[in-house]
Amino acid sequence: MSTHQYILAEESRGPAGAAERSRIRLRYVTYAHYSQEWTSQLHSHTCAEMFFITGGRGDFLIRQDRFPVGISDMMVVNAGVPHTETSQNGSPMEYVVLGVEGLETVGDAGGYALLDLTAEDAISGCLRILIQESREPRAGCDQICQNLLEVILLRLRRRDDFALSDAPPAAAGASRECNLVRQYIDGHFKENLTLDQLAGLAHINKYYLSHTFRREFNTSPISYLISRRIQESRFLLGETDHSLSHIAQILGFSSLSYFSQSFRRVVGMSPMEYRRQRRAEKGVNII
Repeated sequence: MSTHQYILAEESRGPAGAAERSRIRLRYVTYAHYSQEWTSQLHSHTCAEMFFITGGRGDFLIRQDRFPVGISDMMVVNAGVPHTETSQNGSPMEYVVLGVEGLETVGDAGGYALLDLTAEDAISGCLRILIQESREPRAGCDQICQNLLEVILLRLRRRDDFALSDAPPAAAGASRECNLVRQYIDGHFKENLTLDQLAGLAHINKYYLSHTFRREFNTSPISYLISRRIQESRFLLGETDHSLSHIAQILGFSSLSYFSQSFRRVVGMSPMEYRRQRRAEKGVNII
């Protein structure tokens, strides 16, 4: 899966005095394009996500419900709602994701909504500028992106077939810095991430990050990174024929031996033993 993500600075807000702007905030902009490494597993986020399909075709799986999507479709998924995306063969899906804090759709009891934006040229225009700004960040980029989000939301609120509301305040829990780091790891766990990089992302000391992250998630940032890679490797071992070396490379492990050691420590068996077990459950032989 080819992705590009831009995470806005924590202090980016709308102009003072606008009540709604103090609650709804754009956290990140992600552009994704299907590739052979795209794997799909149910997951959720601490903020709402707005998916804008810009190319190809695919499906969204929301809990156990599947929805076909194509160009000009928009899917909104509330915070905490399990979801994943798949691409159709022969028509690679592309989409832009806006991670939005303080927002939720109320149009469906399941915490999601699907909308056709074919006639919404203004929203498409805002989205194009958002992509351009986030791909080549310059002075004022965060404020421009935040303002464009607000224009998109105002246009959506005019529709009779769609309803958005301010999400209730987040419950006490993980700090914004730790949530930001965890979300970044979720989107970039295949990359060569270090504790220094993660601390720099959150603009905090790496020792403070390690302490607070462990206190709030009961694991260290690097251990969480390894667990995300191992989670993905279980899918690749069970659903693909990739070699162990290729899987280790895809997931950012420095070597096959490090991958094998990490997998055994987390899962309790070697990667090959796990693959044999999964194939046996499916009735597939491994030569």
